[in-house]
Amino acid sequence: MKGYIYILLCSNGQYYTGSTNNIEIRLVQHQNGEGSNYTKRHLPVELVYVEEFDNIKDAFYREKQIQGWSRKKKEALINGEYSKLPELSKKVPSTGSGTGK
Repeated sequence: MKGYIYILLCSNGQYYTGSTNNIEIRLVQHQNGEGSNYTKRHLPVELVYVEEFDNIKDAFYREKQIQGWSRKKKEALINGEYSKLPELSKKVPSTGSGTGK
């Protein structure tokens, strides 16, 4: 059975990332306030990105990966700016005040 990850843009400007085995039904559920507690409180939602996988397990792993991404990285994915993804994955060097010992 196919699996999908999707990103919704919520009315508060935040992104919601989820996974499902039926994207059409899941989107209707979200629009009707039945999808999740978060999207229910931030209607309407707009589907801005979808990826298809051979199975729901792979989609679930991808969902968890994307949920850990920054907003900028999610927007690069949504906008198809794939060349920006590696740069957005790099960690910024710490500017903390270590002891230097």
